[in-house]
Amino acid sequence: MSNASPDKSTKEKKPSAVEGFKEASQYLLQPIPEELADENNFFGKASIQLLKHHGTYQQDNRDDRKTKGKVFSFMVRTAIPGGKLTSKQLLAELDLCDEVGNTTLRITTRQGLQLHGVLKSDLKKTIRRINDIQLTTLAACGDVERNVMCSPCPYKGDPVYDEMQSHADELAIHLRPQTRAYHQLWLTDDATGEKQLVGGRAQAEVVEPIYGPTYLPRKFKIGIGLPGDNSADIYSQDLGLLAICEDFRIVGFNVLVGGGFGTTPSAKKTFPAIALPMCYITRDQVLDVATAIIKVQRDFGNRTDRKVARLKYLINNWGIDRFKQKVEEYHGNSLPTAKPVTIEAHNDGMGWNQQGDGRLFYGLNVENGRIKDEGSYCLKAALRAICTELKPPMRLTPHQSIIFCDLTEADRPRLEELLKVHGVPLSEDFSNARRWSIACPAMPTCGLAVTESERALPGMMDDLEKELEALGLDEEVFTTRMTGCPNGCARPYNSDIGLVGKTKGKYTIFLGGRVEGDRLNFIYKDLVPADEVIPTLVTVFRYFKEARQAGESFGDFCHREGVDALLAKCEA
Repeated sequence: MSNASPDKSTKEKKPSAVEGFKEASQYLLQPIPEELADENNFFGKASIQLLKHHGTYQQDNRDDRKTKGKVFSFMVRTAIPGGKLTSKQLLAELDLCDEVGNTTLRITTRQGLQLHGVLKSDLKKTIRRINDIQLTTLAACGDVERNVMCSPCPYKGDPVYDEMQSHADELAIHLRPQTRAYHQLWLTDDATGEKQLVGGRAQAEVVEPIYGPTYLPRKFKIGIGLPGDNSADIYSQDLGLLAICEDFRIVGFNVLVGGGFGTTPSAKKTFPAIALPMCYITRDQVLDVATAIIKVQRDFGNRTDRKVARLKYLINNWGIDRFKQKVEEYHGNSLPTAKPVTIEAHNDGMGWNQQGDGRLFYGLNVENGRIKDEGSYCLKAALRAICTELKPPMRLTPHQSIIFCDLTEADRPRLEELLKVHGVPLSEDFSNARRWSIACPAMPTCGLAVTESERALPGMMDDLEKELEALGLDEEVFTTRMTGCPNGCARPYNSDIGLVGKTKGKYTIFLGGRVEGDRLNFIYKDLVPADEVIPTLVTVFRYFKEARQAGESFGDFCHREGVDALLAKCEA
């Protein structure tokens, strides 16, 4: 089916500027080549949007604007399905962060890696080097299906985890853009003109059989999880796949659609949403049904207003029943209702764990995903030593941390020694509050940020840890997620505590989500100054200690009480 008009109501409306850029680009190519070769350290408006599909964003360091003006650099993101990578691959990324980046590497909330501070003149070298280690930046950003997430714990006694990873790999390959532009731009040998192909795939007759010439109206995200492990946060995804298992085998999936957290406070038409159950599918239907869902969004998603172009808005306008009918039409078969299965837990995989095959895995908490050497804290050097000596396969987690796999009992003391000698705390040394917290990068590189996030949260956690210990609540498990703007990259809208930057130095405090991730939270207070965030939360924790029910989590308590009761009690 070809690209169709989104709706009668939008037929006459002019497509957004980004739609025009994509249509004129010849499948994400023009005008990038000419601008890539010019003398400027930046790209024009069209190329900036198109480059996202190639895995890179143009940025500048906002700390330096007053003294240096805009000095442009690039964030380069590697898409890593399920966060699965080798020691050799991580070492290569660490080399790049020193050679072409700002000397740090960052684990993303979608289990990928980001380099920051890459100069335009180094873009081709950087992306090519990433492909040389059998990774890719293609579709890590842009109006396509992004990095596929799945629960990262490498349990071998439960083969369901390997099955989920296999589905993540298959979806990533199947839904990857087929344009030749990526290879032409980044993987062409300058001496011979010979072009490499990612994974050696041949080009199809139809350039983009799934996406078409204008790709999707907006980004599209997929996650795979289990009822007992929703670490992939499937309710936050455009397409969530909840594995239904029998006898340690995936027999099918509940399909959830329409999750997404980006909002624009000035536009009341925007909102966060958790995904809704649409149907149940067998394991062999995954690729076909995912393709059908993406094609429906391609043909009917809003291409005139990018603020309301995500799948959640199409489903909100149509209703889930009409959307399902259209997916069935594109798929060619009816789809049964979802199974009565609910989310029960989230396993972050931290600390020492049995793999189930006689080996161990170790989850290392990385605060806010930043890999760096700073003062006595030398995580980057520690990872170099571990990857060089022990060479473990690894998984990056949705909470921005690292899991070292296939370790032996003999490796255990050596791994801990390598971490300690480099000043890296063990996961066991982190408080629960800090372990279950994540933040987006925000300042100084993100152009959308209105205030701090990654640089602000650690200090807030310092204060919160002291207060929780004094209250005797330091063993409580709750998620805290901070973003420097309302776009929701760190998934703050389904966490126990969401801290969302509203303006410079002020945050909206959300409460009432939960670790399991299947419920939206609510606004507790708006425009709270940074230095009042923790005191505001502490009053709620005090009330929680007094009035909680037996075994009740912090998020469930806030949800049960509701905003009016919480304000009445805590303000008093």
